[in-house]
Amino acid sequence: MKFTEEHEWLRVEGDLVVVGITEHAAEQLGDVVFVDLPEVGTSVTKDDEIVVIESVKAASDILAPLDGEIVEVNEALADEPGKVNEDPMGDAWFFKIKPEDMSQMDDYLDEAAYKALIG
Repeated sequence: MKFTEEHEWLRVEGDLVVVGITEHAAEQLGDVVFVDLPEVGTSVTKDDEIVVIESVKAASDILAPLDGEIVEVNEALADEPGKVNEDPMGDAWFFKIKPEDMSQMDDYLDEAAYKALIG
């Protein structure tokens, strides 16, 4: 897995990358009450705002970590946004992206570097 400084995780599955938020981010947000996911088939550019998460504390945007196409979204989060708090690193992934350039993954932190970032 790789991690962004914005507290997203990225897991490679074949030629796709699964994206979600870390436990740290879920704790900081508090109880998640709404998740707005991108449309399947959407082409995104790195750093585009593509997911909106609303919690009892705040609204937060998830940025596209890579250039590519959204090929799947986690529809379960529309009905059960609280899954983000229950299992942020597992069942509560947000989307799967088919990257144009997998080498963009090299820009992100490994687990040790991410743990150092959050202290």
